[in-house]
Amino acid sequence: MALKKFKPTTSSQRFKLVSALDDITAISPEKSLLEPKKRTGGRNNDGKMTIRSVGGGHKQKYRVIDFKRDKEDIPATVKTIEYDPNRTARIALLFYADGEKRYIVAPNGLKVGQEVISGKGAQPDIGNALYLSEIPFGTVIHNIELRPGQGAKMARSAGSSAQLMSRDGKFAVIKLPSGETRLILQTCKATIGIVSNTEHNLEVSGKAGRMRWFGRRPRTRAVVMNPVDHPMGGGEGRATGGHPRSRKGLPAKGYKTRYPKKASNKYIIERRKK
Repeated sequence: MALKKFKPTTSSQRFKLVSALDDITAISPEKSLLEPKKRTGGRNNDGKMTIRSVGGGHKQKYRVIDFKRDKEDIPATVKTIEYDPNRTARIALLFYADGEKRYIVAPNGLKVGQEVISGKGAQPDIGNALYLSEIPFGTVIHNIELRPGQGAKMARSAGSSAQLMSRDGKFAVIKLPSGETRLILQTCKATIGIVSNTEHNLEVSGKAGRMRWFGRRPRTRAVVMNPVDHPMGGGEGRATGGHPRSRKGLPAKGYKTRYPKKASNKYIIERRKK
């Protein structure tokens, strides 16, 4: 995995840093695992804009990803590592021994031709999906389920990973990427390794137009709006806008919005670091 730098022949190329895509082995996706992806442009069924700074972008197809890894005890061979426009990580195409094909989120270090498997008794090797009850302590994991059979919900983006710390009764103690430590049932599955494309956070688009290709429109800062448009708008000259807050008036920067009686609070041992 490497980042590609450009000669500053234009001002937009000067600071541009993008993924070199040297880890990708196939350009065309598997057609049987594609689904149409409809764009809303940030508008609801009345055509009214409900989400700002969304619209445009290149046409995309959705790649169906296997987050459940429920095809147990059947080995699969990694056929290709591919780019996915719908996520920051790379995806891997698996060919199962019984002929089925599936996409998974590719962990860092997964190679074409490598064999992966999921289920009880699997070795804790990169790309294998195991139950938390069978993973050794200290192992770095990703694609973690919150409920058994639900499918992976945590540590799915590029470069993210969690760590299995210990076990307590029927629960496993997991340290998440945010720093939060929480309990998860040992009957939940997780995949071994770190999610691929670890240098994604270092990328620099270089120009506004590249963000438009992704479907992101320009975002207006709150302090330059009028008072009718935002609580931080208005004032003579360059006003600071007062305390930072959202368009609806909710304070930002440290204001807790989590419901204090939320049912999952009992599973959180240590809250995330501020």
